Amino acid sequence: MAPVTLKSVTKSYGATSVLHGIDIDIADGEFVVLVGPSGCGKSTLLRMIAGLETITGGAIEIGGRVVNDLEPKDRDIAMVFQNYALYPHMTVATNMGFSLEHRGGSKAEIAERVQWAAGILGLTHLLDRYPRQLSGGQRQRVAMGRAIVRNPQVFLFDEPLSNLDAKLRVVMRGEIKGLHQRLGVTTVYVTHDQVEAMTMADRIVVMNGGKVEQVGAPLDLYDRPANLFVAGFIGSPAMNFIEGIVTNEGLVALGVTLPLTNSAPLGTKATYGIRPENLTLAADGLPAKITLIEPMGSETQVTMTLGDHTITGVFRERIAARPGETIHIRPDLNAIHLFDASTGLRIE
Repeated sequence: MAPVTLKSVTKSYGATSVLHGIDIDIADGEFVVLVGPSGCGKSTLLRMIAGLETITGGAIEIGGRVVNDLEPKDRDIAMVFQNYALYPHMTVATNMGFSLEHRGGSKAEIAERVQWAAGILGLTHLLDRYPRQLSGGQRQRVAMGRAIVRNPQVFLFDEPLSNLDAKLRVVMRGEIKGLHQRLGVTTVYVTHDQVEAMTMADRIVVMNGGKVEQVGAPLDLYDRPANLFVAGFIGSPAMNFIEGIVTNEGLVALGVTLPLTNSAPLGTKATYGIRPENLTLAADGLPAKITLIEPMGSETQVTMTLGDHTITGVFRERIAARPGETIHIRPDLNAIHLFDASTGLRIE
């Protein structure tokens, strides 16, 4: 187990710069998730930590040791890939123990470590099978087992659940988080799925365009996003945004005036943000015309027009109204987010 530190890390391919001065401190035993849209640089950054990509500038430290020029095998890390990367001609046991065998471990040591990892991951009864005989979830467990038998200082996960169906992803999220809690190994996990990030991370690093937008605990990012990008990326369904001007009456936008408690200067051009779950039904609220109702069981998701703006609301109540009808909604005044219209930065 070891801390991981990235200091002004950059990456360029010729004249094309893809990572722009990344600074991240990951504590010993911490579970950190790198999240962002496709092409933001998160997988490139993970591969640089692993040593699979060279860095252009800056420094990467693992356990206080600069590893810029070290081969992957010398960094004491273990990586779990999106496609499992199992050897099809080897049994589960041989796949899990291959890295130890490659490092010259004794048969007794390898067998002991494989049995230990298999016990943790529920694979003991599958050790004699081949990858083709396993389900997707079982293959992912084998890939995780191959990583933990090495007892590395750092685990690196590169979108390990993206090939699994939705139900199995939920199960495997819990298993990976439980494994981290049991072993306490520093973990860096890459995903484009913000739900994975929110449910698994001790801290989230939100990336966009090769830069870090914000770093923080999941609920800190959810409650106090630093800018429009983070506000729109974290949370599902996404936050509603309406542009307008701050006045004494509230934020005046096309066709609607929205309540404000924020002390932004009058005349400020701002983007008003409110999460769908922070809208409530209220007889004296703002009129909104329903365009779509989606019953979800425990809640109802409603798409509607508010003034000239299309927004989404998530309500615990069963909505009796139909598309084309009007309901009245009220934003939670304690959950309003305001962002500068020109910079996108949060207005405190």
